[in-house]
Amino acid sequence: MNKETGTPWVYRAAMIAFLDMLIVLASYLLALILRFDFEFSSIPRMYLNGYLWSMPFWIAATIVVFYACRLYHSIWRLASVPEVQMCITAYIVLLPVYGLGIVFMSLRMPRSYYFIGYILSFCMTTGLRFSYRLFRQFLSNRDTYEDGQDRIMVIGGGAAGQTLIQELVNSRRLHTKVCCVIDDNPNKHGRLLEGIPIVGDRYDILDMVEKYKINHIIYAIPANTGKNRKDILNICKETNCKLQTVPGVYQLVNGEVSVSRLRDVEITDLLGRTQVRVNNAEIFAALRGHKVMVTGGGGSIGSELCRQIAKAEPAQLIIFDVYENNAYEIQQELVKKYKNLDLHVLIGSVRNTHRINQVMEEYRPDVVYHAAAHKHVPLMEESPNEAIKNNVMGTYKTAMAAVAVGVKKFVLISTDKAVNPTNIMGASKRLCEMVVQMMNRKTDTVFTAVRFGNVLGSNGSVIPLFKKQIAEGGPVTITDKNIIRYFMTIPEAVSLVLQASYYAKGGEIFVLDMGEPVKIDDMARNLIRLSGYTPEVDIPIVYTGLRPGEKLYEELLMDEEGLADTANEMIHIGRPIEMDDEWFVKRLEELDEASRQDSSRIKEIVAEIVPTYHRAS
Repeated sequence: MNKETGTPWVYRAAMIAFLDMLIVLASYLLALILRFDFEFSSIPRMYLNGYLWSMPFWIAATIVVFYACRLYHSIWRLASVPEVQMCITAYIVLLPVYGLGIVFMSLRMPRSYYFIGYILSFCMTTGLRFSYRLFRQFLSNRDTYEDGQDRIMVIGGGAAGQTLIQELVNSRRLHTKVCCVIDDNPNKHGRLLEGIPIVGDRYDILDMVEKYKINHIIYAIPANTGKNRKDILNICKETNCKLQTVPGVYQLVNGEVSVSRLRDVEITDLLGRTQVRVNNAEIFAALRGHKVMVTGGGGSIGSELCRQIAKAEPAQLIIFDVYENNAYEIQQELVKKYKNLDLHVLIGSVRNTHRINQVMEEYRPDVVYHAAAHKHVPLMEESPNEAIKNNVMGTYKTAMAAVAVGVKKFVLISTDKAVNPTNIMGASKRLCEMVVQMMNRKTDTVFTAVRFGNVLGSNGSVIPLFKKQIAEGGPVTITDKNIIRYFMTIPEAVSLVLQASYYAKGGEIFVLDMGEPVKIDDMARNLIRLSGYTPEVDIPIVYTGLRPGEKLYEELLMDEEGLADTANEMIHIGRPIEMDDEWFVKRLEELDEASRQDSSRIKEIVAEIVPTYHRAS
């Protein structure tokens, strides 16, 4: 069926072919009449006979050439430059065909008859094909307002905006009306884009929303990232309009932009981050054909690691996780998407020495990404021995098992909370970094760590919590009005982890540039506005006070002493940890014993090993 008219394609093609036949008849008859100054009675009989004699061939040749040039296959409500090109091609092909007809039929007609008829038929057949689109655009552009109508403002007068407007204007969704376009280029102001006026720049958004009664804004600048994107979207969110955006350039395939790919503006769009860029070619080349293991592979970071590693076509991907539900979800996702992936999903804990040794021995991975960890600060403050058992001893046991089977590279996922930690979770991750650097000095395996801040949308992060609280009508709870954090999306963080692991030579602590810090209070208020509510009017905000072990702000990672640059400007290398390895191994054994005994002194012992750990009073 043809969606444009609701009739089968063959019926629509036959109808257009019939109209083409009438156009050919009319064009050449009109050419003959024009030749004799619109006096039909003055046309010699021989010319009328020649016209009637030639028309069956002219019509048949035109229909056949049009069909061969696929002029009966296009969706004419979307007609644009390619359709004009097809029409021109068809008429170029018709020139020699008509010439052969003239020779074989021995036609003796005025030369102007052929020229005028040819031009008229081209203009009329092309005009026929664009008339439907022009008619629909006329209906769409009528300055009317209907109840429930989506009145759209498009931000961006470039190629993406143009493609989007074409689809919106030509769609059958008559309740949608594109009213105006905003673009920061002053040379475009006052011009039309697909018949829609470009009415101003970002500073005119609020006025134009009111003038055109806009209730829906679409941000259509996929290449615009960082501060520009943030600033424009921050203006848009003050309008209380529905906000949507096209995907970023790195998400588009072949530059494709369509209504179906629009998504709602999210809190990540308001962070003002520059686009993270990595060299996927060298990352994938380093992983392709190798066995890769991800511990904690069902978690937020671990599952994204698995997704991106799977794209690299590893020889084998081993997912190891203690939580079967998380492991099952990522297993089903990867099995569906990567049919040829040699995937093994195993349940077990990194705390279980026998289990981790058994898995390493059986699968013998080349690369291990160690993401398994307890990460919730307040929970670990209440259960500090569990943080040591899982994070520290789990890392040590996994590292020892990896060395035993000759793993080539071991990558620890660390956190900014390991810098001058004030909580046991951060201190435990600092101990993990110390384990990694100690193991790198003592073995042939390349050990490295990658440290970064908070990731948006991870399990237990503030965004899912805020969304849940907003859905329940509030209040949204924030520990302190001035608390700030560094944020990055999960795919961004993982792509940088993979890039850093490619750079690893052994013993480094890679530090990811997290951009500018974000006030949690601002984030909560933006999220409330994006949900269609007004902060402290529709949704109350409550400040609950800092939790045990929680900082008002995390340390600026870039200020860590001794940072060195890498080929990627967003990845840096932290100063190595200096320590006595033999002394450290003995203290690990004491720590292990104390944690298994659930010692009440566990934080004191950790403070003795990690001098930068400052316990909260």
